[in-house]
Amino acid sequence: MTTIAERARELTDTREPFVHATVVRAQDPTSARPGDAAVIRSDGSIEGFVGGVCAESSVRAAALDALREGTALLLRVLPEGAALFPDTPGARVVVNPCHSGGAIEVFLRPMLPAPAVRVVGDTPISAAVATLAAFLDFDVVAADDSTGCTAVVVAGLGKGEPEAIRAALDAGVGFIAVVASGKRGGVLLDELGLTDAERARVHTPAGLEIGARTPAEIALAIMGEVVRAIRVDGLAPAAGAPAARPQQAVDPVCGMTVLVGAETPQARVDGQDFWFCCAGCLASYTAA
Repeated sequence: MTTIAERARELTDTREPFVHATVVRAQDPTSARPGDAAVIRSDGSIEGFVGGVCAESSVRAAALDALREGTALLLRVLPEGAALFPDTPGARVVVNPCHSGGAIEVFLRPMLPAPAVRVVGDTPISAAVATLAAFLDFDVVAADDSTGCTAVVVAGLGKGEPEAIRAALDAGVGFIAVVASGKRGGVLLDELGLTDAERARVHTPAGLEIGARTPAEIALAIMGEVVRAIRVDGLAPAAGAPAARPQQAVDPVCGMTVLVGAETPQARVDGQDFWFCCAGCLASYTAA
């Protein structure tokens, strides 16, 4: 049987974003125990165990928010009217009326793939860029495919540049660094006949102005500009097919936010659909 740690490694290896959830505190009566863990994928599916069905629903909803925002989150799932855990600044508190009576705290850590950079060219500069990018924990793409890359560095010094630039633009890459002088780079872009929007994504001369001369220094200038674009300007990876965000609904009985799926309890009343966190809430609603 695959463990949660092994599953997390599999998702990381395939560059799939997910949330790693760990129960860090539990107060009886509850089925979860500290150390219980799960992974929640971007479609809302969960693998592992972090509590019963009601707690799981709250964890899944909060995990998708953590994944979207890219920040870790401490989730406190508390039963209605029960004694609270000590205050935890910055934690998200969810009051769960259908909870069994215990309380749990779950740490949600979004695991996002490292930014990918494709380096084009077979030159001392391209080699230096690839080495520095790997040192900075970028995924250096060796394949002739810019799909999903955050940046592409074209360092062919006159070889294969138009094709590499066009391919990166068509793949939706937001930052394309071209190693060339200002004059030659301008002529190259003019010959490509780029739109204003496309031209804004191509940076030439590549790199921050630090007076770089050696291949290593040029690589430092280029990767410094790429890092600034990510950290300061919000540069994101080239978008593939967007993941469908699961529909959310509010349980009309307990007020919980639930993710709508094939197994979510549902009732249709007067042509309107209602979804519930568990079979108990559904039974209460239909009885009323």
